[in-house]
Amino acid sequence: MKKLPKAIGPYSPYRKKGKFLVTSGQLPINPETNTIEATTVYDQVLQCLENIETILSIEGFQIEDVLKLTVYLTDLSKFSEVNQAFEEKLSAEYPARTAIEISKLPMDALVEIEAIVLGD
Repeated sequence: MKKLPKAIGPYSPYRKKGKFLVTSGQLPINPETNTIEATTVYDQVLQCLENIETILSIEGFQIEDVLKLTVYLTDLSKFSEVNQAFEEKLSAEYPARTAIEISKLPMDALVEIEAIVLGD
């Protein structure tokens, strides 16, 4: 079974209530090393999505169950890299999405993604 990155504070990586699941913001942390190894927005988005997919798998959800993703970026000019990663990892029926530029993220990450999920 895949594992999740260790939380960097006093919070749950996700909460589930029935068929509803929300994640905390997922940083691009490699769960094997608990460090951020990816150096581009594109690769960091892929790692964030992998971490979200691990949560979904643990709880019996599919990536298609994701209703909305909120993406926090430290540089909105890199938004095309987000789109490229989303096109690669997600199906054509994309979830709703909001992207927000912020000044800084924990661990000097370039991106953080949170998900709202509803299963069948």
